[in-house]
Amino acid sequence: MINNKRVVVVLPAYNAEKTLKGTVREIPSTVDTYILVDDNSTDGTVALAGELGLQVHVHENNRGYGGNQKTCYEAALAAGADIVVMLHPDYQYSPLLVEPMASMIAYGVYDVVLGSRILGGGALKGGMPRIKYVANRALTLIQNLALGAKLSEYHTGFRAYSRDMLLSLPLDANSEDFVFDNQFLAQCIYLGARIGEISCPTRYFPEASSINLRRSVVYGFGVLKTTLDCMAARIGLYRKPIFDFPPIQLKKQNQVVSQILKEIQ
Repeated sequence: MINNKRVVVVLPAYNAEKTLKGTVREIPSTVDTYILVDDNSTDGTVALAGELGLQVHVHENNRGYGGNQKTCYEAALAAGADIVVMLHPDYQYSPLLVEPMASMIAYGVYDVVLGSRILGGGALKGGMPRIKYVANRALTLIQNLALGAKLSEYHTGFRAYSRDMLLSLPLDANSEDFVFDNQFLAQCIYLGARIGEISCPTRYFPEASSINLRRSVVYGFGVLKTTLDCMAARIGLYRKPIFDFPPIQLKKQNQVVSQILKEIQ
């Protein structure tokens, strides 16, 4: 626990047998529960997760990256999580950063914290393919301009959320594919959530998960569509189901809390 907040790490897994043990070994002891959701792997991921003492949920059919995360968050909330950290079990991101990311939420600084591969300039040094780096920077620039945010990247798979954040969004309406992450973040911005970032070194190697060029292109167009849908919801042009909830709810709540604290001081 951190500041009396229960911390749960969720690991959306698909054929992660080779990297799972190394990932779990580096997760800080302040984590209360470890939950792995297996998306119908064909290797020994499930058996190894059981040996490591993880809480395991198995999809009988492959639901996709977004579908996997939906189960992750449902299981984490059911386990009483106050803070949920989503960490890929492929050892691409540093598990050592789970504690500082969770701490930013536990002490009320942010509602969402992202582990950024771009901050610190280590993405290319860590082996990120140059074409993916360029695409990351271009899409991030477009979304920052369109959504009025100032994030270093929108595409990291290392994230921490407060319980209230997860309960405030219609996540079931999101895609079951890779664009789920981007939809989730656009929803957070639309809601007015406080979003923080921490520099995260990244590692690209053969066993690290990655999507091919075709799926990357599909993802890129999905990001642009998500951005347009968010803008449309903001100006009242139309509202897709993923943005069918009251905006700036959390922001108002945080402003009330801040005002109360000022009055006490």
